[in-house]
Amino acid sequence: MNRLRTIPLLALLCALLLSGCAAPQRAPDDGRLQVVTTLFPYYDFARAVAGDRADVTLLLAPGREAHSFEPTPLDAVRLARADVFVYNGGESEAWVDDLLDAAGEEIGAVLRMMDCAAVREETFVEGMQGADEEEHEDSDEIEYDEHVWTSPVNAIALCRALCDALCAADPANAEAYRANCAAYTAELDALDARFRALRAEAARDLLVFADRMPLLYFCEEYDLRYRAAFHGCSTDTEPSLATLKYLIDKTAEEGVPVVYTVDLDSRRIAEAVAEATGAEIDTLYSLQTVSRADFDAGETYLTLMERNLCALERGLL
Repeated sequence: MNRLRTIPLLALLCALLLSGCAAPQRAPDDGRLQVVTTLFPYYDFARAVAGDRADVTLLLAPGREAHSFEPTPLDAVRLARADVFVYNGGESEAWVDDLLDAAGEEIGAVLRMMDCAAVREETFVEGMQGADEEEHEDSDEIEYDEHVWTSPVNAIALCRALCDALCAADPANAEAYRANCAAYTAELDALDARFRALRAEAARDLLVFADRMPLLYFCEEYDLRYRAAFHGCSTDTEPSLATLKYLIDKTAEEGVPVVYTVDLDSRRIAEAVAEATGAEIDTLYSLQTVSRADFDAGETYLTLMERNLCALERGLL
């Protein structure tokens, strides 16, 4: 977030914290933790691990674009009053640092999920927009891919870290949190096994994303090659003619039957590739956020990853 735009937000936050005016009041102490998360995966993990012993709040509203999110002053107050605050980290959540500074000692435990997994550098592969630009070779600043939760193996590690944070914040219910975590990570283990079985049976190993590619950790986990229009955190929406031609040629050359888009993104690039090659179009879910319809329908990390499994069966078998 632009530092100048942060100043009025912090000023209003301070006023709200001092006066209490228009600020959400902390619920009566019924023993339930107040957990605040920035992204949908962590919201879902927290609900699974905490069960009915916590009120879990999601800051990024369903359907909102995570990379352009800016918190409201009331979001800031919710964060300041959290017993446990869970965020991802990375460039798209740079605004968190300002809010943590403003909250000071008001906030409880803080868990940065990118510290709980082995992060990977943002990868530019052949044909991708910007892959041939010298700035990526010469820059001293390393860009990390932020979508660590897309690997079910990483998700298990993230849930265990979250469980540890809940146990530290509420030792009286630690046994329940650990039991919930064990049950949920067993489901993630089963999900991982299904993806590995699919990979073992696959007739091909290439995924073509006519879109951004936010599934780096997933592809690396299951040894899948990929080509894409843009890298995972790109804000670009229009590919160069060279990138579009590359995707069309690659899809035709390798006989790729399905090209993928990412949920909530435009299908225009995929439609152009499909029209030129005869490939079908399907959707893969990054889970960074979800649509309002999916959220209201009660979709979860597990159910959306199940959709990914079905979509990959169409493209790999």
